Amino acid sequence: MPPDNSVSQRLDALEVSAQRLASMVNGLKLEQLDQQAYPSKWSVADVLSHIGSGAVIMRRGIDAAVSGEPVEAGFNQSVWDEWNAKGSAARASEALIADRALLDRVASLTDAERESFHYSLGPFQLDLTTFLGLRLNEHVLHSWDVDVTFHPTATLPEDAVAIVIDSLEMVVGFAGKSDGLERVLTVHTTDPSRAFAVNVGPERLALTAAERSAAVDLELPSEAFVRLVYGRLDPDHSPPDIESPELEQLRALFPGL
Repeated sequence: MPPDNSVSQRLDALEVSAQRLASMVNGLKLEQLDQQAYPSKWSVADVLSHIGSGAVIMRRGIDAAVSGEPVEAGFNQSVWDEWNAKGSAARASEALIADRALLDRVASLTDAERESFHYSLGPFQLDLTTFLGLRLNEHVLHSWDVDVTFHPTATLPEDAVAIVIDSLEMVVGFAGKSDGLERVLTVHTTDPSRAFAVNVGPERLALTAAERSAAVDLELPSEAFVRLVYGRLDPDHSPPDIESPELEQLRALFPGL
């Protein structure tokens, strides 16, 4: 069976995102690495440490998925401990190395390994397309965390948004925090055009596709909606003319990842 084109699409998008991140990071001075990034409790170096340690953990997960041997107990914590002990400059440089190593490992998978790939994430069993989609989402959003630190009007790249916008359903289950008031909020997005229903349950949120003809509670660019779901659409980093009570509700429902 030929390889899934969606795998190649996401791998290509990750390649581009990795190149963008490298262009942001290369040449940063130590004081810039120690500057607060968008997440209020993280420096730029902390964000890069998260990207780098995540790459190491995911590469080990690929090895486990291919071999059938489980990841050893305590591995993730050992990686986090190692990266937490690094200095800021090492976090930056080694994050780019780890990022590259993960992409090379994915690219090395045979067609058969791609087809049979299954990765356990809590209660979920991920195929390779979904696995790479989650990495792409994380990579693109955390790259923005770095970019916006130095360029306050930064937005997510259009090419990445075109893929990320269609892989938000699983993310909403993690990112959303129900306020207990059951309702449905309909969101229309542009560039690319999509329609979503944010279903607020008594305990959890769910995201489903909606009819474009449905009455709309909020319309905004797809780029902005992705950041909204990830808790990165505060008033100072929002497109003009979209402020509304519905947007304020959604900001409260998506406090951030």
